Amino acid sequence: MPEGDTVHRAAAKLSAALTGRQVTRFDIRVPGSATADLRGETVHEVVARGKHLLERIGAYTLHSHLKMEGRWDVYRPGERWRRPAFKARAIVGVTGADTVGFDLAMVEVLPTADEDRVVGHLGPDLLGPDWNAAEAVRRVSADTRAAHVALLDQRNVAGFGNVYANELLFVRGIAPTTPANEIDVAATIALGHRMIHANLPRAERTFTGDNRPGRRMWVYGRDGAPCRRCGTPIRATTLGASATSERNVFWCPTCQPG
Repeated sequence: MPEGDTVHRAAAKLSAALTGRQVTRFDIRVPGSATADLRGETVHEVVARGKHLLERIGAYTLHSHLKMEGRWDVYRPGERWRRPAFKARAIVGVTGADTVGFDLAMVEVLPTADEDRVVGHLGPDLLGPDWNAAEAVRRVSADTRAAHVALLDQRNVAGFGNVYANELLFVRGIAPTTPANEIDVAATIALGHRMIHANLPRAERTFTGDNRPGRRMWVYGRDGAPCRRCGTPIRATTLGASATSERNVFWCPTCQPG
């Protein structure tokens, strides 16, 4: 599942293939930006902001968001794509490489000067060079909603996805429904910051320290399975700021008492 670490790895991969090179192919397959043509422009950089990707090309930015299923691949010219062509939403090519964005939930070309319109609302970026822990703590501490919901709100802190929210609250021993302003926010944010940095270079995330398949998670996706600490069956429900933003929530009722 794409989360902040996934997006930062994607940015690094795209940057290695594109930065400093002239665009030879530019194909955006979504309404609104389908007529954009940045061929001949130079790719200045590719950066991640929370879970958003920003490809700065000439005076413009190709903004994309992976959401639940999106991904960017890098191919040699003529190499067979690993996903069906009809799933491609954006193609940026340079001499020697084609980058293809599949199943992207959000794609837009906009002037780089207007980037704040799409990412200006975000809180401090856990993986950004300007990470501000104090500001992230301030924002989450002021949130009276369930801790799980507050951690997922990218306006509070940018980069946590549902996997991180579930695993982080388990390790901290916090019930997902506990109001965010009632938890030790500083300790929770500090642990989440360490977790996401530890997982950044890994091909597969692990929160337990065990890299074996099926052993990497404490609670996420383990509904009904015994807790790895106490043996109590893991429970599941859904939480969200609204009916359309609900996410699957997993917790141990013994290790995370409400």
